[in-house]
Amino acid sequence: MKRTILVFGTIAGVVASLMLVLSLAMLKSRSAFFFEYGELFGYTSMLLTFSMVFIAVKSYRDRYLNGFISFKDALLLGLGVAFTASTIYVLVWVIFYKTLFPDFPQFYQQCMIEKQQAQGKTVAELAESREQMQVMFSYYDTLGGLIAITYMEILPVGLIVAFFSGLVLKKRPSFKS
Repeated sequence: MKRTILVFGTIAGVVASLMLVLSLAMLKSRSAFFFEYGELFGYTSMLLTFSMVFIAVKSYRDRYLNGFISFKDALLLGLGVAFTASTIYVLVWVIFYKTLFPDFPQFYQQCMIEKQQAQGKTVAELAESREQMQVMFSYYDTLGGLIAITYMEILPVGLIVAFFSGLVLKKRPSFKS
């Protein structure tokens, strides 16, 4: 099971990291697509990433367990893949942020305020938005906070996919008397 977790978790982590870098490139270029569909792109890429959870559980079940797996084992395998992928994603983001994009919070806030201004938000709404973003990015002040907030960005999607993969792929042998 460990090998399956490492192989599929690594593949998923690489996919997530590539999507992260692509998202950051779109943000840096101030792509209109990113500002319009950034969240949709992000969550779609996470679902694509965590499709590896489903594939890993099915592969392990069919290859090593003669087509049968309990919900518990499927869930544990899925959680392992999700956690491995999320850890790779977090490591890539921390390295990227600390070395290549240390002004990310300020840049992101500026881009979002400009977008909201273009949408005609009031001065009070813009001030509230700035305050919310400052609170959100205050977690970036410590390494532990940066790691925690980055896990919170991706891991919940992996946990949900692991749970549903376990439900869908569980299969018990039927015993005939």
